Amino acid sequence: MNAKSIVTRLLDAAGITPDGSAPYDIHINNEQFYTEALHKGSLGLGESYMKGYWDSEALDEFFARILSARLDEKIKRDLGFRMQILLARLFNFQRPNKAVENGSRHYDLGNDLFELMLDKRLTYTCAFWEGARNLDEAQENKLDLTCRKLNLRPGMHVLDIGCGWGSFAQFAASKYGVKVTGVTISKEQVALAKEKCKGLPVDIRLTDYRALDEKFDAIVSLGMFEHVGYKNYRTYMEVAHRCLKDNGLFLLHTIGGNVANAFTDRWLNKYIFPNAMIPTMGLIGQSFEDLFVMEHWQNFGVDYDRTLLAWYENVQRNWDRLKSKYDQRFFRMWKYYLLSCAGSFRARTSQLWQMVLSKEGVPGGYKFKNRATVPGYATVTGNVV
Repeated sequence: MNAKSIVTRLLDAAGITPDGSAPYDIHINNEQFYTEALHKGSLGLGESYMKGYWDSEALDEFFARILSARLDEKIKRDLGFRMQILLARLFNFQRPNKAVENGSRHYDLGNDLFELMLDKRLTYTCAFWEGARNLDEAQENKLDLTCRKLNLRPGMHVLDIGCGWGSFAQFAASKYGVKVTGVTISKEQVALAKEKCKGLPVDIRLTDYRALDEKFDAIVSLGMFEHVGYKNYRTYMEVAHRCLKDNGLFLLHTIGGNVANAFTDRWLNKYIFPNAMIPTMGLIGQSFEDLFVMEHWQNFGVDYDRTLLAWYENVQRNWDRLKSKYDQRFFRMWKYYLLSCAGSFRARTSQLWQMVLSKEGVPGGYKFKNRATVPGYATVTGNVV
């Protein structure tokens, strides 16, 4: 049986027809697609899309269907993939000097791209859409929810590990009256974050989290844990424990997976997030054993589907302003990244977790405010789960 027959049969199991009429069907422009997809798996699927070998009108739904049907598990992993797994187990690809290289390949692509793709605060993490009318409101919902989960009060000093372009720092300092110290390893992020937080009690530093050794009233980390790597999970938690005051709270916000892997999808690993790794509940739990008490765990991964679609719509709408710097191959790569990830959250193979940790357990039990404290923001619920 040739590659075309095998791939066609696999796609049929997900209800997808090559050159079919449904929006999520795949349209073949070059039959080399079949060989690349079969022999190189997810890497070949993505690279053949970047080359223009195939298209789909609803790329996000295409991925939701193939992931729900677990087609990725049915295609045999090749020797190169097995070698990557072995290397990831042998070496620490997120050590300090390597972490800087990993981060710069994505986050230093250009602030112009992210300014046109993200919300007004440049929040590059999952939004919380309940009651929101647009991306800006949904991201403020998420930032406000985060602040309320930490029970922030004026005068507190908060550490933001992986602060990005300073969206949380700007929001928490201006709306909750706290002082924020943010750390990132991206030079581009530091420069813009300092500009956006000018005049606020915010200190943005270009430093690796492992260098931190001072006390804070609360700690937050939004969308950075995916870059830590399982060899560094315990160190990461030890740093958070070392830096958190005894009565403080630590909120960890991360994408989560249902199955443990040494690194993320092969295509994403090569083109988007080098040496990233999606944690599982078990790996996270093991990493903070004897260090923290789990107070609260919430999954709103379905909101990431809508967030990614909003980011893609922004990129598509603003492409005329970007195409002088980024070519068509980049556009296809970025579209594939955003919409394939949207499909993974829709298929529930990817999750988004927010967890609140304390050092000794909150006396009387953990609670946070159910009502948004900032006038005009959408009210979001905060039931402990």
